[in-house]
Amino acid sequence: MASPITTFFLLLFLAITIKAAMAQPDANMIGLGATLYPSTQPTAWYSPSKRFAFGFFPEGSGFKVGIWIVGSANNVTVWTAQRDDPAVLSSSNLGFIGGKLQLKDEQGQLHTIADPSPPASNACMLDSGNFVLYDQYKNTVWQSFTFPADTILGGQELDTGKELISSWSSTNHSSGRFRLKMQNDGNLVAYPVNTVDDSIDCYWTTGTVTNTETELKLTNFSGTLLLLNASDSEEIESVASPLSRVNGSLYRATLGYDGNFRLFSHSFDAEGKSNMSTEWEAIADLCDVKGFCGYNSYCSRINGEPKCFCMPGYSFIDLNETSGDCERNFTGSKCILGKEDASHINMTSLNVGCDDRPYFLAPMREKEDCNHSCLEDCDCDAAIYSEPTCSKYKLPLKYLKNTTSTVSSTAFFKLSIDINRNQNGDTQKQPWSTILALSLSFVTYSCIILAVFTIFIFKFHIMKYRKLLFETKTTGLIKEFTLRTYTYNELKKATKGFNRELGKGGFGAVHKGTFDKGRSFVAVKRLEKVVEEGEREFRAEMRVIGKTRHRNLVRLLGYCIEGSKRLLVYEYMSNGSLSDLLFKGQWRPNWDDRVRIALDVARGILYLHEECESAIIHCDIKPQNILLDESWRAKISDFGLAKLLMPDQTRTNTHARGTRGYMAPEWNKNIPISVKVDIYSFGIVLLEMVCCRRNLEFNLLRPEETLLSAWAYKCFEAKELDKLIRGEEVDRRTFERMLTVALWCIQDEPALRFPIRTVMMMLEGIINVPIPPCPSDEFNVQY
Repeated sequence: MASPITTFFLLLFLAITIKAAMAQPDANMIGLGATLYPSTQPTAWYSPSKRFAFGFFPEGSGFKVGIWIVGSANNVTVWTAQRDDPAVLSSSNLGFIGGKLQLKDEQGQLHTIADPSPPASNACMLDSGNFVLYDQYKNTVWQSFTFPADTILGGQELDTGKELISSWSSTNHSSGRFRLKMQNDGNLVAYPVNTVDDSIDCYWTTGTVTNTETELKLTNFSGTLLLLNASDSEEIESVASPLSRVNGSLYRATLGYDGNFRLFSHSFDAEGKSNMSTEWEAIADLCDVKGFCGYNSYCSRINGEPKCFCMPGYSFIDLNETSGDCERNFTGSKCILGKEDASHINMTSLNVGCDDRPYFLAPMREKEDCNHSCLEDCDCDAAIYSEPTCSKYKLPLKYLKNTTSTVSSTAFFKLSIDINRNQNGDTQKQPWSTILALSLSFVTYSCIILAVFTIFIFKFHIMKYRKLLFETKTTGLIKEFTLRTYTYNELKKATKGFNRELGKGGFGAVHKGTFDKGRSFVAVKRLEKVVEEGEREFRAEMRVIGKTRHRNLVRLLGYCIEGSKRLLVYEYMSNGSLSDLLFKGQWRPNWDDRVRIALDVARGILYLHEECESAIIHCDIKPQNILLDESWRAKISDFGLAKLLMPDQTRTNTHARGTRGYMAPEWNKNIPISVKVDIYSFGIVLLEMVCCRRNLEFNLLRPEETLLSAWAYKCFEAKELDKLIRGEEVDRRTFERMLTVALWCIQDEPALRFPIRTVMMMLEGIINVPIPPCPSDEFNVQY
């Protein structure tokens, strides 16, 4: 039997051991007031094993905050805070202050990374790679594992409905081009970003449709990727496991910037140096990744490596971004009686297949029939014949790749005959002796003429410049020399005497113009009201639109000022307006295209409202003012009605403007207006895009459907969305989300309408959309 003294010392030893064990985590705890700096110590907080770090890491010319695996020459980043914000400079800092984790940038602005409730008292970088905030009772109140970026680590889960978003590149950790979603039906699916959950956009899946809540988990010690039942953690399927296991290894599963989902292991030597190995990858051929190449390009393996190439007749928009979009470098022909004018168009072929959904699909006996069918079809930009089926596609083309030897398919692309001639035609060359003789005969004469004309032209341009400078100063346009100035005669000639009218608005008509012998098209807006308000609007356009550059705004190319004549020259939009697409076509536009166009328009409004030097109220958002370029990208047009806000203004008084049916109620109440009038108009346009009909239609069998906005709210309130869907194949969750956002946008009370940035985040599914109230009291009266 142990003596009392022995028992006493044993209990004392156990107490000391327990106390030391309890104190061990506190040794790595981060207390309130702790601060990190980009370029001076401390720059990071490390886990106990020093295998993970949380802090500043270099990116581009600045720094970002994130978590990385320590030990390799190039640290592997596994999580990035606020990944889509710009990198900060070395004068920034990261502070754990007041229970929050906040980044203070070089301008002194605070960006909150974590703001838990209750407030945090301590933080810790764990050996699992999870950065955790604790309250005063050591309860977890925030953790990085809850907000995965492109990676999950051992012990981490990807819950139902959550996504991994790839990084943009190996050195740029902002959101990239691909997403991996743990769907509600239990299926783990990879898509390109900016797509809905449609099987046509899927390029990899586990095929586990269980219709139960499922989570993806990477086990901590074995490194196995598992699909588990979320309710009882029962294994559904093993997705991947390491080729071999090394004790002490770390595991991570990452959606790469190339779209491939891979399992990695990291082993460490005695000095803490890391060795990375690829244990598994979902896709063997990266050309199978939809979206690996941009619009109007195709993927082909060259020496075993995937490469992107533009289709014939197309070239990369950005020559430094060869996985980006391509644009057509020739002008399409016009339609005559519903058929393509083929006098300037030919077809060329490649052994290329397409995984996108065609707008036309029909059996044909020969590939030549498919070729001819596309050549005569105004809507067809490419056709693919895979015996015995002919599929026809419109721009933009996506998901193209070289076909294998076992798959026989031929792609036909429309191409300008002029390009073929330039590429393939023989040029007759005169003998060098004749050219030399002619040159010598005229050289003396040319030199004399050149000298005379040089003096004359110099004097002429000096006088013209002085005149233009005087006019520019008197009209307040001194800063706009970045735009091209046209003469009135130039534009008159380009528009055939202003006889090629495209449309007519409140400030004048718009005409189609051509330059470079018909190879370049423009839209010329001829302002007929150049006195009082019309002239003020023109000057406002010149000051602001000249500085406006955005992919979803129609670009101003130049202008003309001659006496009382005022003209604007815009880029030409070859696919007409959204109004034509929605209301004048024989078929409904594809649901995915409508979703993409809605996001395009929202991005354009976001730029106008929040990203310009002076905020711009468009005042007339409607389908007729949303134009589509040759790649079917939506761009907002017509800034002739734009109302400018200075940075210190939020409201302004102005005359009623806009188009009936799209005008916010406050226009008719003689009260100050704000950017919220554009939100209202966008809401009506969004309803029209969702339902593919005009807001006001009188020739309907059911009178209650006359006003779409009222009818849509009634269907929403009664949970009868099928009446609006009308049998169309749509993603139901996206449909309901877009409809709900539209109902918020058309609230009679401006204060209830969300700002465009919030609208954008709701449309993208980043934040939840609350249930809207009835938009207008008139709806209740009507029903």
